Amino acid sequence: MDEEKYAFEQTFSFNALHTKTFYFLQDKDTLARLMKWSMLGRISAQSFSFDHSFSPYSSERFALCFFRDPEVLSSLRKMEAGVWMPLDKPVVSVSVEPTPCTKVSMELFDPIYSCGILRPTGHVVKCFHDVYPDYDELRQMLQDEESEHYYVVGRKERGEFLFSLFKHLCLGGELCQYEDTIDPYISTTKQIYKDLISVQKDPETKKISVVSKVIKVCAFDESGRCFPGTQEEEQTFAYLIVDPYKRHVTLFCHFYGVGNFTV
Repeated sequence: MDEEKYAFEQTFSFNALHTKTFYFLQDKDTLARLMKWSMLGRISAQSFSFDHSFSPYSSERFALCFFRDPEVLSSLRKMEAGVWMPLDKPVVSVSVEPTPCTKVSMELFDPIYSCGILRPTGHVVKCFHDVYPDYDELRQMLQDEESEHYYVVGRKERGEFLFSLFKHLCLGGELCQYEDTIDPYISTTKQIYKDLISVQKDPETKKISVVSKVIKVCAFDESGRCFPGTQEEEQTFAYLIVDPYKRHVTLFCHFYGVGNFTV
C-alpha cells in the first residue's frame, strides 16, 4: 500500500471497551452449540471506541489504523498451528470488503422453509455426497452454485451480513457436529446478529433501520496475509462492525481449525 496516499488522510485511534459484553459469549445454550459446531474459543467479539467520524469511503484507512493501533494490537491474537500468538510484525496493508447490512428481521430465510431443503418438521433433508457422508440439502444450498436451491435466497440477500453469519454458523469448524434441524442455526444467528448490530427507530415513521456498517477485513504484514489467518479459508473470517454514531467498532472473527481454544 502506498504510504504517501494516506499521508494527509485522517488517522484513527482506538480504546478497548472492556466493559462491553456479548450475550452470545455468555449464554450457556449458545456456548454449548458453539462447542458442538467446533467454534467455541475460536469465535470472538471485541469492541473499541474511536476518535473521529467514520464514513464508508474511509473504510480502508480506518481498517489500516485499526490493525496498527497499539491498544488494538495489545489485545489481538492470531492462531498458528493451534496456538494463540500476538501479531509480531507491523501490518503494512489491508483489504476491505463492504458487506451490506440492512436486515431488521429474519424474513430473509423464509424461502428455505418451503423449497424442499427442510421437512415440515424443520428437519434438514439429507443428500448424497462423494466426500461428506452426512451431507445435507442446507449445506449444499449454502455452498454449491449447481444446487437447484442455491438462489432460493436471492443473490442480493445472499450478500447480506445476516446471511453470511447464518452460513458461517451452518458450516461451523473443522470438527463440526451438524444439526438435524434448522432451528438452532436460525436462533443462534438471530442472537449473534442482535448482539453485533446497532439499529435506530425513525421518530416519525417508527421504522427501524440498521445504522451499523460492516466491513469484511484481512490484514497483511511484510510476509503476506497475517490476520485473521495466514491461509485463505472460508471459515476463517474477520469483520469490523462500525457504529458511526456511538463511534464504536467491534471486531468479530473466527479461526477455523481443530479443537476448542481460549485466548
